[in-house]
Amino acid sequence: MRKSTNVTLIAVTILLAAALPLGAQEDAEGGRDHPLLTRMPNYYISEYEEREFDAHEFEVDYDKYQSVEGHKWVIGYNVRDDAQPASEVQVARNYENAIKRVGGTVVYAYTRKSTLRATKDGKEVWVEVRVYGGATSYTLTIVEKAAMRQDVVANADAWLGDINATGRAAVYGIYFDTDKAEIKPESGPTLAEIAKLLKNNPTLNLHVVGHTDSTGAFDHNMKLSEARAASVTNTLVAKHGIATSRLAPYGVGPLAPVASNDSEDGRAKNRRVELVKR
Repeated sequence: MRKSTNVTLIAVTILLAAALPLGAQEDAEGGRDHPLLTRMPNYYISEYEEREFDAHEFEVDYDKYQSVEGHKWVIGYNVRDDAQPASEVQVARNYENAIKRVGGTVVYAYTRKSTLRATKDGKEVWVEVRVYGGATSYTLTIVEKAAMRQDVVANADAWLGDINATGRAAVYGIYFDTDKAEIKPESGPTLAEIAKLLKNNPTLNLHVVGHTDSTGAFDHNMKLSEARAASVTNTLVAKHGIATSRLAPYGVGPLAPVASNDSEDGRAKNRRVELVKR
């Protein structure tokens, strides 16, 4: 398991001032600075776009790019009409130095474009700084790397096919907060499909098995996976009328991965619930 240095910041204010004087142009509707990085003085937000999941090609070497997926922000800044713009180098160095101050690195940079990377709350954050027109404007493209939440889940028929073929079915679409066993409300459709599977097949009894990735202490993950499995069985009993005798919760923590834990995508695949025929 690789270790990463967690950096928890409300805003990196080193070298970057956020206050705008009275009379400045107003920020674009809904626009705000990213929690990790503020803005250069005398600039306002002219463009703001935020997507829960998207991708961006970051330049990591001359004419070489790396696609990073996750929570994405595009924030454009313009200098105020009554202010002198900073230099292109000044904008770039401010952001490069700010990232370095929080333990990040400059992946690749030249005069008008920089690719930066840091770690925030255990997640990789990639930043592209692009400066235009003598620094009259610049754009930050920021991606907090993460695997996509799977909104489309398999249904009862698909799981039954897997169980008949292999004795088990992997279930995604049951969500928990980090390090918690309480089921989040958006898990409802998936739990309803599990209940449908059981009601349509009254002789089917299941082990409900919780799985985690390898992040964190082993003993803790073992207990967490069992607690999450118990939450699933308890919900199926309490909200969907499934008999307690048909379900048996177990937790195996990180012991049965289906992908490498060296990437966020792999860790997301390992965090799952499996239905195992008894």
